[in-house]
Amino acid sequence: MIDSVMLWNEPNNKSHWDPEIDPDWLLFAEMVKEAGHAIRAVNPALTRVLGGISPIDPIFIRNMEGRGVLDAVDAVAVHGFPLDWNLWSIHDWPAKVDEIRAVTNLPVWVSEVGVSTFGAEEVQDWGLRRTLELLSGRAPRIHWYSLYDLPREWEATTRHREAEGSSYYRHFHMGLLRQDGTPKIALESFARHTPEIGLCQWFHFEDHRLDEAVAWMKRLGVRYLRTGLSWADSFRPGALDWFDRQMEALKDFDVTVTFCFTPEHRGITPHHTSAPLVRAEYAEFCAAMVRRYAPAASGGTSNID
Repeated sequence: MIDSVMLWNEPNNKSHWDPEIDPDWLLFAEMVKEAGHAIRAVNPALTRVLGGISPIDPIFIRNMEGRGVLDAVDAVAVHGFPLDWNLWSIHDWPAKVDEIRAVTNLPVWVSEVGVSTFGAEEVQDWGLRRTLELLSGRAPRIHWYSLYDLPREWEATTRHREAEGSSYYRHFHMGLLRQDGTPKIALESFARHTPEIGLCQWFHFEDHRLDEAVAWMKRLGVRYLRTGLSWADSFRPGALDWFDRQMEALKDFDVTVTFCFTPEHRGITPHHTSAPLVRAEYAEFCAAMVRRYAPAASGGTSNID
């Protein structure tokens, strides 16, 4: 079920980690090191992945290396959306991966890559096919973001929301399926590349799309799935019931589970991007989730790619 864990999501993106609280990522580094060691103590067979970075920045990876973070993980990851948000060409994908390879010997995963249909579905279809041409064989894991469009009634997890203009609204058009579950043009192209390519699909608390998503992923031949268990959600009433249901539904996939989002009442400031008041609490959450959903098997071996 769970074969790998990701520690945070886009830590060098201020929509996911507040740099005003932790400008040098010292608090982040100490938090992730503790979590990495705690996970290894529970199940040494799991691959521990540093949260996918966005932007793709080798200086950030060097910072993490200097702070000892790379000794507590088994892989690093990058995120890229050159047709929607990044200021580089889609054709630069090989060079972007090589930039990170140049500063670490750890495997480099592409844990989120995608193209929106904000302008046209044909753009997403071309972008998916070209992305896979450029990345095939260059990363041990590639996760396409995402299966579903974000429902318009929800909010995208980004700091400035509507002030970002069209950049904000592109968040709602990243799926291979529309909000109502009907397919877009690129779905057929995606299916031709499974199981080589996986999916990244976030499920919100008590997400109504879970069962339908599982059915679609099996129909598409998906093997690798990246999703998340929210530390913040763990304080909601019925959280463990929801986590149990989610992980049971995903048992037939090789899951990379991402642990992220600070509970507001446990942050230095009351926001999910804040460094926690007590960093050991994040490590305790990660260890508890691994103990519950990915306990060590006797005689197990490492899953490191």
